Amino acid sequence: MAQLNQCGQPHPSNNVVTILSHFENTLRTQPLIWSSVLLNLMPRKTVPIRKTEIEQEDASVRAAKSAPAEARSGGADDLAHLALKACLIARDAAFNVRDLLTNSSRMAFLAIKDCEKELDLIERQIDERLPAAITRVNENRARQLLSSLKSTTDLERIGDLVMSVALRVQARTAKIPASDVRQLVEMSTVLREMLDLIHRGFSNLDLECARKVLQMDKEIDRICHTLFQKHLAETVVQGDTSGFEILLMAQALERAGDHTTNLAEDLYSLIEGRSLRHAPKKKASN
Repeated sequence: MAQLNQCGQPHPSNNVVTILSHFENTLRTQPLIWSSVLLNLMPRKTVPIRKTEIEQEDASVRAAKSAPAEARSGGADDLAHLALKACLIARDAAFNVRDLLTNSSRMAFLAIKDCEKELDLIERQIDERLPAAITRVNENRARQLLSSLKSTTDLERIGDLVMSVALRVQARTAKIPASDVRQLVEMSTVLREMLDLIHRGFSNLDLECARKVLQMDKEIDRICHTLFQKHLAETVVQGDTSGFEILLMAQALERAGDHTTNLAEDLYSLIEGRSLRHAPKKKASN
């Protein structure tokens, strides 16, 4: 029998016992109901809200818009570095001509072929990216970008000319005379040294490199002239046309030297702010 307090009501301790007893019975008979109640009473961890793909895309667009204009346009520095890289590639192509002529190296031929493809790619990249980059730089940087464009055009042409020499060497069935090999190798060596000076000149803005290149081009012209005199004389006197391919190789290397002098003139224009190509000619003395 339940105990009563002084007011004649059940004692509080009896109520607690009754409630606990009822809770225990319910927990045994309906465990799922109480487990859900307890879970709702427990504190929950906060789960961070993940951005949707659209929100992430919007954030990336805002970040791109806040980036410097030069970085968005490809960067003037990036284009200048590409032009310097093209110079080294053209130099490597000229370097491999020696091994191709002296040893008929298949590896040298493939190296020249790869250089020609890389130069084509770099010229296309600069041609596509320069318009956007040049609108976001000052006058001095714009001059540098234009110089990069003109330089890669000449370097791409040098790659084509060296490749034409390689193709003629590969297609030739008869062995090239040793004297002709020696002179063609000499031309390719001078061309390589000129391209090395061009790379150094553009890297350090060294005007002396441009002057040396302009002087060295005369050596390529001299060797080419010597080969033409020799083989043209043989053609006229003996009717021998076998040296015609040699003359085409020499002409290609001589024209590659001319494109390298264009690079030297571009370097001079970049440093001095004026061009050598359209300088007024001296009046002949009376």
